[in-house]
Amino acid sequence: MLAQVQAVLDDSRFSEVFSPGSRAEVPIVGRRQDRPVSGQVDRLAVIADAVLIVDYKTNRPAPERFEDVPPAYTRQLALYRAVLAELFPDKTIRAALLWTEIPDLMEIPAAAMDRELAAVTSP
Repeated sequence: MLAQVQAVLDDSRFSEVFSPGSRAEVPIVGRRQDRPVSGQVDRLAVIADAVLIVDYKTNRPAPERFEDVPPAYTRQLALYRAVLAELFPDKTIRAALLWTEIPDLMEIPAAAMDRELAAVTSP
């Protein structure tokens, strides 16, 4: 397990995730269309023109394609993204899953999060 953690920390693909000023275990609380949203992101990084939210996943085997990601993961990040968009209106809110097994950082397409958000907040 220690080797997996060290591999992630040493990998340049994850430099934004662990950039100076990034934070771990950040609570997210807000409302989306009068529905409460509450959770915790594993990592949050505010960078030049964006905010990156990352959720660590330990699935074995880890999906190699976005199409194989459980929809609940995308839905969760979509809700967090919606709340953060209100706090950071001038920044693009990006979301990704960090698969610790591979390791890999899989960015979630904005269109997929938009679809999940519409599905969960529709009356």
